[in-house]
Amino acid sequence: MQRFALIGAGFIGTVHAANLAANPDVDFALVYDVDPQRAATVAGSFGAAVAHSLDEVFDAGTVDAVFVASSTDTHAEHVRRAADAGIAVLCEKPIDLDLAHANETAEYAAQRSTRAMVDFNRRFDRDYAELKRIVDSGEIGSVELIQLSSRGPAMPPLEYIAVSGGQMRDQAVHFFDLARWIAGMDPVEVFATGSTMAEPRLADYGDVDTSVVSLRLPGGALVQIDCTRRTGYGYDERIEVLGSKGMAEARRHRNGNVSRYGAGTVTDDGLHPGWFERVKPTYAAALAAFVDALEKGTPITPSLEDGLKAQAIAEAATRSLASGRSEPIGY
Repeated sequence: MQRFALIGAGFIGTVHAANLAANPDVDFALVYDVDPQRAATVAGSFGAAVAHSLDEVFDAGTVDAVFVASSTDTHAEHVRRAADAGIAVLCEKPIDLDLAHANETAEYAAQRSTRAMVDFNRRFDRDYAELKRIVDSGEIGSVELIQLSSRGPAMPPLEYIAVSGGQMRDQAVHFFDLARWIAGMDPVEVFATGSTMAEPRLADYGDVDTSVVSLRLPGGALVQIDCTRRTGYGYDERIEVLGSKGMAEARRHRNGNVSRYGAGTVTDDGLHPGWFERVKPTYAAALAAFVDALEKGTPITPSLEDGLKAQAIAEAATRSLASGRSEPIGY
């Protein structure tokens, strides 16, 4: 049984709180938030106590692990405090928006042998895990081309965009992680191009809402990722891997599996209305994998190093958007 504290009681913190409370191997002990009332609401809903200070959270006599779901600018500080306290940490991405600071933080944690995981939860999607298994088995031969789509239903608020780090760091980064995980290789070069098709004001932030990113893998295999912030028809996500002997695909998820047949027409159920509805089960699965690794003392993935590598790709892609050139990826 692992005693957990949760830092952050906003939307995603509430999602994690529900999963912590539901996991049979977790003792959900504490909730901390900069807004004490928000912490009290979440704690009361899920049977935890309110931590009135971070000193209460980072107490190895009280908790074994901390789940960091606070604002992005606090992640690195919390990872460091967990390392100092000898407490395991599961952290929302990114470790820090500044890659150099993120690297320093990961090194700080590694020097203290901190058990840590970055919550790239899509790795725990049932279909993507099966895609990874197929690729690793050699069933489709060597990887030659991976195509990924990440298409959101509607623009997020501009206030969110202003602090998100941009489409490469916020949206595409999940698919940078998936691409290198599925391929089992680290991309060496990236080219990104994008436009402001849905929201022209994004240009004021140096950002785009519609983009295509190409990655070159060692040996010449390619990855192509298309991202958009607005579809108008629901949340659309899929992955296709073409190998030298075949192809495997994790198809789009619909919100139902009923087809309606009429005179000359067939109507199928549509896509999920948003990204959360599509990936919701993966949050509980990621937490379960982290807890299982803590219980058994087995390696934890995705690690802080995995988080850094996905972030390095995002940084190079952001540079490519600005330069109009292919950019090397420095890990």
